[in-house]
Amino acid sequence: MTNRIKDDAPLAASHRDAGAVPAAAPARVTLADIARAAGVSRMTVSNALNNRTGVSREMRKTIQHVAKDLGYVTNWAAKKLSDTRSNAESGIVGVIAELHTPYMAEIAGAISSAVRDCHRDMLVYSLPEPGRDLPGNVLDLLLDSVDGVISVLPRESIDLPALIQARVPVVAVDPLAIDDAVPWVAGDNYQGAQLAVRHLIALGHREIAFLAGEDDRYSARERLRAFRDTMAEAGLEVRADRIIDAKFLQELGRSGTENLLQSQTPPTAIFAANDVSALGAMTAIQAAGLSVPHDISLIGFDDLPLARQMLPGLTTIRQPYPEIGRAAVRLLFEIKAMGGQTPPPGKHILLPVWLIERGSTARLQPSKPR
Repeated sequence: MTNRIKDDAPLAASHRDAGAVPAAAPARVTLADIARAAGVSRMTVSNALNNRTGVSREMRKTIQHVAKDLGYVTNWAAKKLSDTRSNAESGIVGVIAELHTPYMAEIAGAISSAVRDCHRDMLVYSLPEPGRDLPGNVLDLLLDSVDGVISVLPRESIDLPALIQARVPVVAVDPLAIDDAVPWVAGDNYQGAQLAVRHLIALGHREIAFLAGEDDRYSARERLRAFRDTMAEAGLEVRADRIIDAKFLQELGRSGTENLLQSQTPPTAIFAANDVSALGAMTAIQAAGLSVPHDISLIGFDDLPLARQMLPGLTTIRQPYPEIGRAAVRLLFEIKAMGGQTPPPGKHILLPVWLIERGSTARLQPSKPR
C-alpha cells in the first residue's frame, strides 16, 4: 500500500421590556461548593451524585445530604438525554478543545461527525484563550453532564489522569505528551515526516531545511526526530542553522524562511512541520522574488483547507481526520463499556498518514547543484 496521492445562523436576540431590571438569579451551587462543604474532592462528589463506583455508601449519603442542604440542582436536561439510553454507547460525549487553530478545528469537526454518525449527543467547550486552564465551573458541568471526555488540547489545560482516577472515560487526541495512563489517538507523525523528507530527497534535494514546531509537543518532537533520522539514513548533513524554531506559527515560518534565504547557501527545499508555517514560508519566498517550486521546493504537514488554496497548491502530509474522529469515539465507548476503567497501560491508536503531491515541490534543477 502506498501513502501517496496526486493530486449557525446567529442566535436570535432575546427581547426585554425597555427599562426592566432583571432580578438577580441566585448563584448556582457547584460541585466545588459541595466538595468544600463535605471535605472531599470534586471528583468524589461527581462520582457520588452520578452513582459511579469508587464511593462508599456512607460517603455517598453524606455527599447527597450536603448537596441537598446547599440547594444543589442537578443538570436535569443533560441527565434526561443521558438516561434515555441504556446501552454501552449511550449518553453525551464531552469534547474539550482549543478551536483557535485550523488543525484543532479540523480534529474537533471530525469528532463531531463521528459522534453524530453514532446518533449520540455532544457537548463542546472551547478554551477562550490558548494555554488557559479549564475553568472549574466548566469541569463541574462536564462531570455533571457527560459520560466521557475527548480532549483535543495541545497543552496541559486539564488534569486528564485525575478524571481517569474518578472513573470518567477519557481519550486524548494528538496529546501534548505520551502518558500511558491516558488512552490516545493520533496520526503517525514520524511516518509523515519520513514521507515528506524522502519525497524531497527523491526529487534530488540534498540541502533541506526544517521549520520545526513547538518542542514541548509530542507531534513536533516526532516530526523533528523523523527529519533527523531520514536525513541521516540518506547520508545527508543536518545543519543546526537549517532547523528553525517556527512553533507551528505562520509569522515565525515567514521570518525563519527570510533568514534561510539570506544565508550564503540557501536550501533548495524546505519541510515545514505544519501547513500554517508553510504558508509563512511561501509568503517569504515569493516576497523575495523567488518561485515555488522552481527556486525552492516546499512541503507542509496536516493537509488543511489552506493547503489547497495556496498558489501553487501545497504538497503536504494528509492527516486521517475522519479516521481519527471515529477511532477516538470508538475508544471512548469501549472504555465506557468497561465501567470507566482505564484500558491496559499503553493503549493507543496510531493511524497512517499520506503524502499529497501538489505544485509546491519539483525536481531539483541542474542549475541548482547545492
